[in-house]
Amino acid sequence: MAGYGEFAEVYDLLTENVPYDEIAEYYDGLIKSVGAPGMLLLDMGCGTGNLTMRLAARGYDVIASDASAEMLSIAASKLTDSSIQYICQSMTETDLYGAVDIAVSTLDSVNHLESEKEIALCFTKTAQNMNRGGLFLFDVNTVYKHRSVLAENTFIYDVDGVYCAWQNKYSPEDDSVGIELDLFYENPDGSYDRGYESFREIALPQERYMALLQQAGFEVVNIYEYLTRELPTETSEKLMFVARKL
Repeated sequence: MAGYGEFAEVYDLLTENVPYDEIAEYYDGLIKSVGAPGMLLLDMGCGTGNLTMRLAARGYDVIASDASAEMLSIAASKLTDSSIQYICQSMTETDLYGAVDIAVSTLDSVNHLESEKEIALCFTKTAQNMNRGGLFLFDVNTVYKHRSVLAENTFIYDVDGVYCAWQNKYSPEDDSVGIELDLFYENPDGSYDRGYESFREIALPQERYMALLQQAGFEVVNIYEYLTRELPTETSEKLMFVARKL
């Protein structure tokens, strides 16, 4: 997963409206409804740790990984639970020297992998570091969202001394969205420093995620419209996958 150096500094400000408590409760409810062999959980692509902390507060023993040292530094600065262990690893290089009972990847982190090949590798590495019967849960943006919502749109954020111009460029060849962020940080004297970040998201059809999970050694338990227990539709913007290691 590329990018997120400059973005790490303002990530929490720009995502302050994300319903972290609701998302953590949703993941926790799905895990409990299906059942896992234990409570050791890997949070892959944990970012600044906002969901990580909430999952730990629900009783999970959490290992949290991210490829961005900047994101992890911010996450570690919030550390209030000694059961959380942060490690700097990409989702395609997961190596825990042990096995977890549950793995989650939240807030469309899987979309930030570079290709279908990387997604397949991520799923394989997850399976290799998981106990038999373990659960793998992740949410992803859909092809529909990339084509019709993110598309070629520009979004402007102006919060607490940070101004961000978020510009998307959609590629119909692979349904990817290139994202460029122009960041402006206000100084005490009213002047601004400028920063820049860029990254890319990809989206696969639902059937491809299912095939890649099966190839990695998972069975697909359920696929939902995100934050619901409803079946997805053609205009679903996010999907929620629940899979079990065979």
